[in-house]
Amino acid sequence: MTPKAAIRAEAERLHAVFVAAGAVPVEADILLPAETLLDLYGEDIRARAYVTQDPARGEMMLRPDFTVPVVQAHMAHGAEPARYCYLGEVFRKQDRVSERASEYLQVGFEVFDRTAPEAADAEVFALFQSMLADLGLRPATGDIGILMAAVRGLETTPRRRAALLRHIWRPKRFRGLLDRFAGRAPVPAARAALLERLAKGSPEALIVEAGTFVGLRSAEEITARAEALLEDAEAKPIAAPEAAMLYDLLTLEAPAAAALTHLRGMMPMLPAIGPAVDRFALRLEALAARGADVTTLPFEASHGRTSLEYYDGFVFSFHAADPSLPPVASGGRYDALTAVLGAGASIPAVGGVIRPGLVARLRGAA
Repeated sequence: MTPKAAIRAEAERLHAVFVAAGAVPVEADILLPAETLLDLYGEDIRARAYVTQDPARGEMMLRPDFTVPVVQAHMAHGAEPARYCYLGEVFRKQDRVSERASEYLQVGFEVFDRTAPEAADAEVFALFQSMLADLGLRPATGDIGILMAAVRGLETTPRRRAALLRHIWRPKRFRGLLDRFAGRAPVPAARAALLERLAKGSPEALIVEAGTFVGLRSAEEITARAEALLEDAEAKPIAAPEAAMLYDLLTLEAPAAAALTHLRGMMPMLPAIGPAVDRFALRLEALAARGADVTTLPFEASHGRTSLEYYDGFVFSFHAADPSLPPVASGGRYDALTAVLGAGASIPAVGGVIRPGLVARLRGAA
């Protein structure tokens, strides 16, 4: 086990590099209001957050990451453009006894700059890559924004588009929905049985037949859900060529430059991805200008779909050779999060975090 003093020393060294890169050091409370934050994190962190009840402040949580509180502080008081860095503990429950810590140090860097978002993406990635260059890590990149644009452009009902967008971060659930909406999978037996019953009588009649209410949904909510199920049953399947392009996108893995060529070839069938692909092209130019070899840089269109749900564009991570270890560093773009926390204001933003404990461990093993 790496001594805490070595981890703290590594964290301070990494933090100093961020300061030298122009970031302003910031602090965030360890105990945070839970209500807003739990809605912004993915299922993984929500399930692993330490939540407690304060008699005066209500439901509170131990800080699971820094990005959300940093965004909150910037949107309330920050100037533009801005670069921040931070160092401190984060807390995440583990579902079983393992070597993974429930409390560990995190060092991070965030950029708020609306002038050239793709250049900011390249700045953050290149900075992290240079800081970790001696560890021989494997980089991975992706772009959640391309997949989201493809879903928003589908010729299907608004409800189906919304369902797919809601489950982008749950790959298995997303694939199941896409299979059903594209007519490649049958309607689940329980849903088929319910639809058959609804076809024979009104939702209101079925509610009366069911007897005493159990749960929190009102009769109106149950009726609205039943009507939505009936509407969905009447919807036409997603057209086969359009669905085929989306399946292709989900499995796209290639060097970044080759991925761009592939994506441009998909645009005639999925024109909605055009603006996102153009941003991808600009990002590759910015990465190349900072010394990245985009002809070998790995790109996966589905990368980042099991991480934080506030990412909505470029995503990246750096991995050690040991597959049992979590990413040594990770990050991405979260423009929409600034709008959610900005009370009507928003600004393009990108950032990332490094686990100094893993860096110290890998450097000690070298």
